[in-house]
Amino acid sequence: MTVQSLLKHWREVGLPGYAQFDNDMIFHSTHRYPDSLGRVIRVCLSLGVVPVFVPPRETGFQGMIESYNGWCQAKVWSRFQHHDLPDLQVHSDKYVEALLKQRAARIEAAPDRRPFPGDWKLNLKKRPSGRLVYLRRSNGKSEVELLGRTRALGQIWPSRLVRCEVDLEDDKIRFYTIRRKGTTGQPKILEVDYRLPNGGFQD
Repeated sequence: MTVQSLLKHWREVGLPGYAQFDNDMIFHSTHRYPDSLGRVIRVCLSLGVVPVFVPPRETGFQGMIESYNGWCQAKVWSRFQHHDLPDLQVHSDKYVEALLKQRAARIEAAPDRRPFPGDWKLNLKKRPSGRLVYLRRSNGKSEVELLGRTRALGQIWPSRLVRCEVDLEDDKIRFYTIRRKGTTGQPKILEVDYRLPNGGFQD
């Protein structure tokens, strides 16, 4: 359902450069097996959309969507007595339409989106290409959890934010230090070889 909702939305409004997700299994797939990419990620990659995963268990990065969820609960869910699911959908659609009008200027100023390719088909057996971004916070030993594995950063950067870029075309993972106050300077501190195993993307 998540995949179908994404595809429906992107067909209507175009493809973004990136899509931000939290680390729920709905988006990332199982956390039980290392080097595993779920269907949502593979849909993004096949359409040239960069999936970006926020740091687990940290507030702030998902502030905009959490604010939207809160307003939706207040303005739609709690405000009306819904007789059935179609009735709820009617109220939800009205709320979204009003919100789009309210934010028209912001939407107009946003980066242009690419048209959805008319001949696109998802091939789950094809090796994924493109790039994934994981924002992670290192532990006290300057290590980060990434794709089900613990990776040492190679230098002292304990309990700090790190941008991890998984490049599936160059078979590399690159690690950059970042600060929430001043994210323009993000020096690369480590680059390692990485090739996604075949079992990580086959259904």
